[in-house]
Amino acid sequence: MNDNKDVLDKGPFFHGTKADLKIGDLLEPQHLSNYQDKKANHIYFTASLDAAKWGAELAKSKAKERIYLVEPLGEFENDPNLTDKRFPGNPTRSYRSKSPLKIIAELGSWERHSDEEINHMLSSLKKLSEEGKNVIYD
Repeated sequence: MNDNKDVLDKGPFFHGTKADLKIGDLLEPQHLSNYQDKKANHIYFTASLDAAKWGAELAKSKAKERIYLVEPLGEFENDPNLTDKRFPGNPTRSYRSKSPLKIIAELGSWERHSDEEINHMLSSLKKLSEEGKNVIYD
């Protein structure tokens, strides 16, 4: 469990993805990022169902969108890509870790963002990328 005194969130924690995983599987860093063409040094997760939905919906794949309930197996920190850089504080309750996350359950059903919301987010991300501002500090 997390012993980091700077992180106040006790969860539950979610990971949105299109990967087909099973209960007990471990999500680990050093896999290809869903958002950049490189391996990620961290594994990212959130205590916000809304943020997990975005993770699942925006992941690069044609596979089924999934949200897993996860347990961090080591220390974690606020995700610096969102905390204070895009949003003051950590309203998205987004975190990252160099330690694995254990899959403890999959949400059976959840309500997707509307197609309009998803298209708006994709357009915003494309604009950031074109402006060279879609940088992930990993």
